[in-house]
Amino acid sequence: MPDYGHELEFGVFLPPAADQFGETLRLARLADDAGLDLVSLQDHPYQAQFLDTWTSLSVIAAATERVRVFPNVANLPLRPPAVLARSAASLDIITGGRVELGLGAGAFWDAIVGMGGQRLSAGESIDALAEAIAVIRALWTPGRGAKFEGKHYTLKGAHPGPFPAHDIGIWLGAYKPRMLRLTGRTADGWLPSSPYAPPEQLTEMNRIIDEAAEEAGRSPSDVRRLYNVGGDFSGNGKEFLRGPVKVWVEQLAELALTEGMSGFVLMVDAGGDDDLRRFAEEVAPGVRELVGQERNLGTTTVSSPVVAVADGLGVTPTPDDGTRLSAERLWDEAVRPTGPAPAPDAVYTAAGRAGSQQLIDVHDHLRAELSRVRSLVRQVADGALDVGAARSEINTMTMRQNNWTLGAYCESYCRLVTVHHTLEDRQLYPQLRRGDARLGPVLDRLTEEHHAIHDVLERVDAALVATVSDPNGITELSAAVDLLTDTLLSHLSYEERELVEPMARIPLRH
Repeated sequence: MPDYGHELEFGVFLPPAADQFGETLRLARLADDAGLDLVSLQDHPYQAQFLDTWTSLSVIAAATERVRVFPNVANLPLRPPAVLARSAASLDIITGGRVELGLGAGAFWDAIVGMGGQRLSAGESIDALAEAIAVIRALWTPGRGAKFEGKHYTLKGAHPGPFPAHDIGIWLGAYKPRMLRLTGRTADGWLPSSPYAPPEQLTEMNRIIDEAAEEAGRSPSDVRRLYNVGGDFSGNGKEFLRGPVKVWVEQLAELALTEGMSGFVLMVDAGGDDDLRRFAEEVAPGVRELVGQERNLGTTTVSSPVVAVADGLGVTPTPDDGTRLSAERLWDEAVRPTGPAPAPDAVYTAAGRAGSQQLIDVHDHLRAELSRVRSLVRQVADGALDVGAARSEINTMTMRQNNWTLGAYCESYCRLVTVHHTLEDRQLYPQLRRGDARLGPVLDRLTEEHHAIHDVLERVDAALVATVSDPNGITELSAAVDLLTDTLLSHLSYEERELVEPMARIPLRH
């Protein structure tokens, strides 16, 4: 799936318990102070232990200054859409445009019926949701008398208004194909939760939304993708969002760049101050930075040639000069497979050649940043740089960090390489393989090398940790960076040699 290019947003999903509203309000204020964008509450009107969602959101909005508030998601069967439209618009006006609208088709039908709602089948509830969206938008559109005739909802000349202070987004909590298609056809956003839509299912779900959007004459980018997520910062990183901040940053950035998810809403329990602060102050800036770097480098495209046809393409792969700094070897370069020779009648498009050059430009950036890492490590090892001078130099680099330290910079570089390789493995390589099956052995080998380079990055990270407590660890760090230099530069040249030409002739979806 592509990166839809949406601005990243981060928020929280707070507990609604009636006996803990003081805690909920405190966490909402903390989210506002910490710079988050969104605060949300679930909506279960039949749950006697929960406060009413709209009343609670109104109080939260009054107690905060910047965050936007929304139900996550509103229980439509118990909230008539005409009244819901006026409620949302009213709060949006009062807050100066700080309201969004999450909608759900309904669940827990016994409880809904117990509150006087009508029991609907799954299909009926989706039809009702589609009608509700039409009703809500009709009442937000200036005009004389709004009319709508549906099976579940009607408008018979209702006066539109009040009108929201901004274009309120209608975001649907959707999981099954029919709901996903409705999202693609009509919604402003998609709002799944990771426990019910884990990361490995997002590609297929996004595909359904995108196809429905295109069939309705919309662009897939018209649908914002927001993701309710939960996790902890104490795991080992092998599971989704179970590990240190670096794991969260890498995994969420990957979802933004490869699955188009551009809003992340953290599910927080009472007393979750530390998680909320870490999410706002460390995770959100890290994800924004990493995604921004990849977007600026244009890594959602890639590819192309063999040196022999470089002149014909107007794109020249970077040769491997054969220099090696480490005695350790992770692979045998002599047995690397090669791709098919260029066909005499191959057609190279301008977009394809631009993508090929873009791959080289991205690699050149990685090479330049690697050189800066090496220089810093060398100067620290030689005693030529003290802490103040190192910080001053790092401040001039393109990868900004919250903490200007050698370790922070090296970790940032490792993240950049990891995400770049992930994008290639999950986006570029499958398209090239479909376009020319003869590239299979080359793509398999490149993926194997990605894994090997990842292991080297882990060694660099471990050496960084050791250096913090033992200055003598700089020796091991220097050795790890030497090995990283050998493997990465060799890999980048091999990749350019083999992929520049295919990328210029195989149509790619960016």
